[in-house]
Amino acid sequence: MTSIEAMADDSALALINRVAHRIADAAPLNEVLQDVVAFLLTVVKCDSCFIYVLEKDELVLRASKNPHPDVVGRLTIPMGQGITGWVAEHRQPVVLSRGAYADPRFKRFNELPEDRYEAFLSVPLFSGGRLVGVINLQDRAPHAYTDREISVVATLGFLAGSEVERARLASENTLLADRLDTTRVIERAREILQTELGITDDLALQMMQRESQDRRKSLHEIADAIVVSYAVRRRM
Repeated sequence: MTSIEAMADDSALALINRVAHRIADAAPLNEVLQDVVAFLLTVVKCDSCFIYVLEKDELVLRASKNPHPDVVGRLTIPMGQGITGWVAEHRQPVVLSRGAYADPRFKRFNELPEDRYEAFLSVPLFSGGRLVGVINLQDRAPHAYTDREISVVATLGFLAGSEVERARLASENTLLADRLDTTRVIERAREILQTELGITDDLALQMMQRESQDRRKSLHEIADAIVVSYAVRRRM
């Protein structure tokens, strides 16, 4: 190994350690993914870097080197579709040094000008053996990815995969807690309306739904306002 290669390995190791510490701090998912993109760009030569996250049965673009504010979070790829979908479905990397757009697995997305790039490196993200996403690196010119570059991407993918899974579980728990809270607030508001207005349970719900539509507020917000107003009156 040459001194330059040794320096490259040390640099990659340092970056991997930084990612590991970032993940240990439980930073928000979007920040971790952008950090991974930034770290990859310092280790692997590429003109484009995308990170897709598996959400239900689709891969959703969640991070990008190039600015795509109208696409990030919106562009989805079904499992098995295109090179990215193939990597996710087969759980194997794809390394193309040239002519990526001519590969039979390739699928073009009009929103992404990078689709005409020559070189393509796609690596699956795993967490505990479970697929959670895909990392894509692309180059305008032909580029022969080295074993070291592929190894670094795969290692960062493993670390990012663990964070994606953590964030997914945290998001699901938060959503469940929000739903339970919404149910409790709505039920309490219905009880208040029933008691104060002498109406049925169904009519109380219909009143809140009409207020929600008229005021363009969520049912939770309407119910919360009723509960707070009732509590204030009780204290007076």
